[in-house]
Amino acid sequence: MLKIWGRNTSSNVQKAMWAVGELGIKHERIDVGGKFGKNKEAPYLAMNPNGLVPTLEEDDGFTLWESNSIIRYLAGKHGAGTLEPKDPQMRARASQWMDWQLSVVGPAIFHAFWGLIRTEPEKRDLAAIKTSQDKTTDAMKILDAQLAKTAFVAGDSFSYGDIPVGVMCFRYRHLVPNRPATPNLDRWYDAIAKRKAFHDHVGGIPLT
Repeated sequence: MLKIWGRNTSSNVQKAMWAVGELGIKHERIDVGGKFGKNKEAPYLAMNPNGLVPTLEEDDGFTLWESNSIIRYLAGKHGAGTLEPKDPQMRARASQWMDWQLSVVGPAIFHAFWGLIRTEPEKRDLAAIKTSQDKTTDAMKILDAQLAKTAFVAGDSFSYGDIPVGVMCFRYRHLVPNRPATPNLDRWYDAIAKRKAFHDHVGGIPLT
């Protein structure tokens, strides 16, 4: 049975698990990292030398780390033509937005998350939090502009490109209270939030 190593509150684990849920893959998720520890121990480091989560492990011993790579692998193996777009240009656009999540919106939201969720109120750097909120808002305006042109990030149907940015948008809506109007983003978010796999692995899990 497929194993996903990582705690369910990690945004990167949530990305992988959302994909697992969309594909209906039988699996076992094992708590690692955060309060559970074990991610710096030798057995885990043998699978993932970074000591980060998630890590995918298959019955034949194949392991894979990096959440977006895990999504692409599972979609290619179990959901080619559906979660992984069949059209090469749509597939490339989906991959583009997955990379954008890593290079732009993920770093933008980092200090807002750590400042508001992981830091005691009296120790918060309010200036860093505000800068992070502003940068995240600017990133979401870019996404809103794209979603004025397409129903989902890569085209007219849901794909793996929506998963990483969807996880970040969930956090954006919780961490940035004074958001500008983004009607296209709101329409898209309402659509993805109705998906069972999103609720099970992202929307139904409190930020901690």
